[in-house]
Amino acid sequence: MAYLTDRKRVAGLGASGTGTEHHWHQTLLSSALVILVPLFLFTFGAILGAPYEEVVAYYSRPWPALIAILTLTVGWVHFAKGVQVLIEDYVHGTARKVSIVATTCLSYAGALAGVYALARLAL
Repeated sequence: MAYLTDRKRVAGLGASGTGTEHHWHQTLLSSALVILVPLFLFTFGAILGAPYEEVVAYYSRPWPALIAILTLTVGWVHFAKGVQVLIEDYVHGTARKVSIVATTCLSYAGALAGVYALARLAL
């Protein structure tokens, strides 16, 4: 007969303990996007429809380029964390791990591609 407490019997079988941290990351990212998206729309809208040379000159300035880079990066990271929650809720087994890795790689590749495109445009 094992003399285990109820707590010892369920140790390691419950929640992972990172839910609060994940929630706070999502909250901070969404708060940042509340500020960044309108700034991005104002800066992007000002140059929308302009010729290529004007767009290059516009994004060569630090303020519009910085807003665009921050918006793209924060948006893709927010996407990755949000999709991870969806996958954890609705996908089971090995497909869960594969899906999380695939969407994380996709989102970071998207962020990197956006930053690279803006860097090529601005420099």
